[in-house]
Amino acid sequence: MSLRPGSVFLADCPARLAIEIIANKWAVVTLFGLSDGPLRHGELAELIGGISRKVLTQTLRRLQDHGLVARQVYAEAPPRVEYSLTELGRTLEEPIRALTAWARTNGETIAALHDGTETDEI
Repeated sequence: MSLRPGSVFLADCPARLAIEIIANKWAVVTLFGLSDGPLRHGELAELIGGISRKVLTQTLRRLQDHGLVARQVYAEAPPRVEYSLTELGRTLEEPIRALTAWARTNGETIAALHDGTETDEI
């Protein structure tokens, strides 16, 4: 892949749209939360922590609109709804796991640099 101007990530480039969809801070966390299997809205909100139900709903809808998340409604009383990764969404599992591992390894250093404090790793 070339990084020459005009070769990738132009305004109308599909690759740019794909990056914009998953670049949202809650999108990657939501996708990672669904990587172990289907969850209900409340279960996912509890698992993620720090996300409002409204923002989770918006995130799930956006991921669903772009084919990364499936919404399954069960005909029960009361109705049960579960969210899961689609086949396309599953293709993000490995990159998200790698990004998560990187974040775990480097999170303290990033936070220290952001706060202006030093760590032994810097």
